[in-house]
Amino acid sequence: MATENNIISNYDKYLFKDAKNYKIGIVVSDWNSNITQNLLKGALDTLLDCGVIEKNIFVKHVPGSFELIFGAKKMQSQGLNSVIAIGCIIKGETKHFDYVCQGVTNGLKDLNVLYSVPVIFCVLTDNTTQQSVDRSGGKLGNKGTDAAIAALRMINFNSES
Repeated sequence: MATENNIISNYDKYLFKDAKNYKIGIVVSDWNSNITQNLLKGALDTLLDCGVIEKNIFVKHVPGSFELIFGAKKMQSQGLNSVIAIGCIIKGETKHFDYVCQGVTNGLKDLNVLYSVPVIFCVLTDNTTQQSVDRSGGKLGNKGTDAAIAALRMINFNSES
């Protein structure tokens, strides 16, 4: 399984000594909220552990993963250093899964190309609910934690001369 050897959840929080000054937005899909809430918890716990001040973390909810694009775009314009987009799309019996996955992926990618505030992709695109559980605090770690570390690293990257 590709995820097993690629967990960045084992991080060195001391690499982010300026994190108390970072302002981070998190836009969360309410669809599959049992999964997205676990991802949000992983992200929040990690950001706080790395020194981001709680009042500098801004969480907004949107109905579904497709709406993450608009939510992230809106947050990019609010003076934040990074935005984390959290969602969960689980394959069903129709092509809807493919269209939503492709649309969200391309939409969030476009925000990274067009604007200078990095958007972190924390959208699970799994075949089964169990796969999503495994990636949201289960046996394969918490991708919310990984997204938080990616956000901190991209803030550092974005501030380098």
